[in-house]
Amino acid sequence: MSTPPQTTQGLTLVTGGTGTTGRRVVERLTKSGTPVRVGTRSGQPPFSWDEPATWDAVLDGVDRAYIVHPVLMTPEAAEQIRAFSHAAAASGATRLVLLSGYGADEQVTPAEEAVKTAGAAWTLVRPSWFNQNFDAGNESMLGFRDDIRSGVFTRPVGRARFGFVDADDIADVVVAALTQDGHAGKSYDLTGPRLLSFGDVMEEISEATGRTITYAPMSAQEYRTQLIAQGVPEEEAEWMAAEPDHKDGDLADGVRQALERTPKDFAVYARETAATGIWDA
Repeated sequence: MSTPPQTTQGLTLVTGGTGTTGRRVVERLTKSGTPVRVGTRSGQPPFSWDEPATWDAVLDGVDRAYIVHPVLMTPEAAEQIRAFSHAAAASGATRLVLLSGYGADEQVTPAEEAVKTAGAAWTLVRPSWFNQNFDAGNESMLGFRDDIRSGVFTRPVGRARFGFVDADDIADVVVAALTQDGHAGKSYDLTGPRLLSFGDVMEEISEATGRTITYAPMSAQEYRTQLIAQGVPEEEAEWMAAEPDHKDGDLADGVRQALERTPKDFAVYARETAATGIWDA
């Protein structure tokens, strides 16, 4: 496998640099000796999507940026990404990589167009469901880990199959797009190598943990009622319990296109995660 040449670059900004993909990107860039600035509220200088006054300082000296917005699929997010991307290009950033979403074209198009028109080289990274959603606790609003610990996974996600992708693969693609030639103007749709239903996922986790984890489908309305009973605000419960698309997804070849290798299989992720004990009852 040939390795694309690494370009010479200055400071790289990673927004959401403590999140699931962001922290992995920061780790990889730091290990390679690339100067990194982590864009978070607690960073130095601090950064907030809701406070444009923080943007100039965090963009100062930045040559390229990884853009992660916490609520990408909203009109407000698209406008913030538009303003931030244009500010980044105006301040001297030459390359922008956006974490977008797989299979949600109409919802993510405004944000993607915002980056494309900023005036810098751009790359779109469009992952499917993260494997790591299944080790996320209530701090992520998903709480998948807690269901798995209980032995019964209950969500209104039907029996459709998806190409779950590993966050390590996402981070590798992002780093390649930030540091190597040949990725400008490209959109990478990222999935794992197999389509899996949530029931299939629970079987994989059961095998990895040596425990029986069952999948118990429920309706969106049942889930909404449950969330509200647990104290989740009604508006937030409506969003979390939105009826999903119950059609099978498909597989994409973005990992191979960007990295010239196959993506990590869910079974590998399940074994690695089970070994940490995070799913123990």
